[in-house]
Amino acid sequence: MITRNFKKIEQSISSKILRHRLLAKIYALLKNKTCYCCPICAYNGPFLDVVLSAGKRKDVRCPMCRSYERNRLQYLVFKKITMTLEMDKMKILHFAPEECFEYEFRRLFGEYLSADLNNPNVDCQEDLTHLSFQSDSFDIVYASHVLEHIKEDELALEEIKRILKKGGFAILPVPIIGQKTVEYPEANPNEENHVRCSGIDYFKKYMKHFSKVEIYSSKDFDKRYQLYIYEDRMNCSKRLMPLRQKVDGKKHEDFVPICFK
Repeated sequence: MITRNFKKIEQSISSKILRHRLLAKIYALLKNKTCYCCPICAYNGPFLDVVLSAGKRKDVRCPMCRSYERNRLQYLVFKKITMTLEMDKMKILHFAPEECFEYEFRRLFGEYLSADLNNPNVDCQEDLTHLSFQSDSFDIVYASHVLEHIKEDELALEEIKRILKKGGFAILPVPIIGQKTVEYPEANPNEENHVRCSGIDYFKKYMKHFSKVEIYSSKDFDKRYQLYIYEDRMNCSKRLMPLRQKVDGKKHEDFVPICFK
């Protein structure tokens, strides 16, 4: 019975993969789209365009694993910095866990904990500014696109540093728009409740709290993975996003900072 059920599941997954691949090929032909490779799920084909609060973005989502540009970049950085580590002996705290990473992290690490302030479907409900864990508890803290939602971000950085073991590191990407950070008087619901528009200078905060910060970007990896953000940052709604910076160009780098205790 178990074998029969497993075969049914396996066939269902295989048919789903084939269906996605076929639809992707049709999409590529109809839309005249460039084909890319997803490093997370090994999909080959066009990525999907999406419409977000700031407008249309092209070549964004993998139709198989649903990863965004930032997920693919973070995955490549993660693989690079952990290739010599014994992850089966390490403990990771994954804050606001991404679906495309959670399964693999649970498989790779000796101990994996997911956490979130509001999501009930995690291992621990945690406030990043007041963590319940003891000091020196984790080898890695992973919190992608979280700090832009936290007004007391420096308190969160201190908490992350506190729970990291000696020699541990945190992966703390935030969306970067322009050069200078703009703090908002309150969370903007039209920007997914962001409390600031982070510029490149935002990473200086990390350098205040951590002994070393390494920053990777879209240009550090092969272009076949499509790691750039293609969007018009000059024409976002002034009414909906009055403080969001306007930036020339329609192709923008993304960044992944690695912060060492």
